[in-house]
Amino acid sequence: MSPRHGKEDDSAGVSSSSSEEHWTLSLDPEKLATEEPPNSIAANPTVNHLARNSDDEPGPPPDGGWKAWLCALCGHFLFMNTWGFINSFGVFQTYYTTLLDKPPSDISWIGSIQVFLSFFVGAFIGRFTDGGYLRHVLVCGTAMVTLGIFTASVSTQYWHFVLSQGICCGLGSGCLVTPAVSVVSTYFEKKRSLAIGFATCGSVTGGLVFSAMARQLIPSSGIGWALRGIGFVQVATLLFVTTFMRSRLPPRKAGRLVEWVAFKELEYTFFTAGMFFNFWAVFFGFYYVASYSRDIITPHFSYTDSLNILLILNGVGVVGRMIPNHFADRVGPLNMMIPTCVIAGIALYSWIAVHTPGQLYAWTVVYGIVAGGILSLFPAGLSSLTTDLSKRGARIGMNFTIVSFATLTGNPIAGAIISSTGGRYLGAEILMGTSFLLGAAFIFAARLTRQRKTKRGWWIKI
Repeated sequence: MSPRHGKEDDSAGVSSSSSEEHWTLSLDPEKLATEEPPNSIAANPTVNHLARNSDDEPGPPPDGGWKAWLCALCGHFLFMNTWGFINSFGVFQTYYTTLLDKPPSDISWIGSIQVFLSFFVGAFIGRFTDGGYLRHVLVCGTAMVTLGIFTASVSTQYWHFVLSQGICCGLGSGCLVTPAVSVVSTYFEKKRSLAIGFATCGSVTGGLVFSAMARQLIPSSGIGWALRGIGFVQVATLLFVTTFMRSRLPPRKAGRLVEWVAFKELEYTFFTAGMFFNFWAVFFGFYYVASYSRDIITPHFSYTDSLNILLILNGVGVVGRMIPNHFADRVGPLNMMIPTCVIAGIALYSWIAVHTPGQLYAWTVVYGIVAGGILSLFPAGLSSLTTDLSKRGARIGMNFTIVSFATLTGNPIAGAIISSTGGRYLGAEILMGTSFLLGAAFIFAARLTRQRKTKRGWWIKI
């Protein structure tokens, strides 16, 4: 009789460690925890599976600590080299119009393609990030951004810049933007909006640094060295990110590339529609405020002064990214997003009445704050609508892919309206202001849907 099984063992000469280990796992878990069986865990798939589940359990977000804030700093650098570089495109829009002898609507396609691709690949990159390939994604994005910026520095034709700065930098940015949101958000719970706000402030840092570099280097050293100087800064900061950024959650190996079930949640669908209209309009000011200052304002701004306006527009974005996100942690990102979108729409309508330098400076400050708020509350609001952390990257990426079509078409359409009306901005300002108000309406619908689903009062944190 076997002392452990209570019956005779007919195969005394053969080890029955497999069945014994399984019996121990099923009936004596305390003994399993203190005594390692023969052939260890590797020989037992049941034990191995349970051990993996135990090891992979990440626990609740730390909501602080040096690892969490180091990840937020990495997110800051990622936004600096993606949205920050995009925010500085107004400098290049002005210069390329003269250099390439093209109308503003043609030049805006370079920046619009870059923004479009940085969002469009989001669904694919989000799934790869969830699947445990963060390092591969970061290395690929760094390589493509580096290739794009340095090939742009030797470009001389319009199509050269479309391929290098538009397509190559856009694809590289797409590999970097989604992890900047999805990975950072997994380290925080109560302070998530604040942490994401700090990360998105990188777009302010990039907008200021890259605009200032271009402003100084283009007149003195030419467009080539201006782009190469920006490239050196990007390489240094992106190498820091690839070295120190780590995913907190275990890989999600199973699952579809696109989580179509997300669109069955009406709040997610409404939010996506709202952000489509918001992103159709939000970069309009960044692309055209410099040319507006030279063409419409009386007296006309010089080239240098027009770039100073762009620096102010980017600089005040710090206020728009930090203060709304600070309050969003208390009242909810969607509750902050709705009035911010309404103010942005009113700001674009009021741009119609701006004709003097003082009025333009005041308008730039207001619009820079609300535009910064929209750009930073967007990922925070998207994260708040996804309760399953393991699917956050995929859902953020899906949303990015949809809004990418808004970023592709918004500014070229605005530029075409301006060109077709003899350089007047009225039609474009009305169109983009209305787009913001439509965005606010859809986000309000998302808020209302979530409120009714949770069956809580009107003052719910969403």
